[in-house]
Amino acid sequence: MEFKTFVFYFLAVIMVFAALRVITVRNPVHAALFLVLTFFNAGGIWLLLQAEFLAITLVMVYVGAVMVLFLFVVMMLDINLDRIREGFWSYLPVGALVGVLILIEMVMVLGGRYFGLDAMPTPPAAQEGYSNTRELGRVLYTDFVYPFELASLVLLVAMIAAVALTLRKRKGVKYVNPADQVAVRREGRVELVKMSAEKE
Repeated sequence: MEFKTFVFYFLAVIMVFAALRVITVRNPVHAALFLVLTFFNAGGIWLLLQAEFLAITLVMVYVGAVMVLFLFVVMMLDINLDRIREGFWSYLPVGALVGVLILIEMVMVLGGRYFGLDAMPTPPAAQEGYSNTRELGRVLYTDFVYPFELASLVLLVAMIAAVALTLRKRKGVKYVNPADQVAVRREGRVELVKMSAEKE
């Protein structure tokens, strides 16, 4: 067995084990840490496929940002998931059936004639000085620049919609309109009253 194949199976076994522990462990903090381990092993498999940009993006974005934020939320809210997970084992047969069906579909698709070793041979070795990240950026910003801009616009609209949904007005909540504060004049807030002087 080649060293590269051994490293692939080693990372794949750890990743499958960590993914199973994400959904079976009872502590949400431990589940998040197992998910971090899963992402790290997936990044290692991306490195074996010479996709270093995707591996670094997976580690930096998901492990360095999303999972850290999720851990902070879980630890600050102190969520008790015991009541939520009470019906986990009752849904296990249905989940196992769906998982087996997805596995069969993946074997049928990836193990067929379109994705076999004959249809997709090993790519030739890269030339000296070749950068996968530079080539990905060149293709992304030249051939696929319009889909890239469209995707950024969709994400912008989704972000604005999320902010708008969280800022809806609720009854019984006091709030101040900043535009009204800026537009305040002395005549609207101060009233001068003339009074005659009083003598003792």
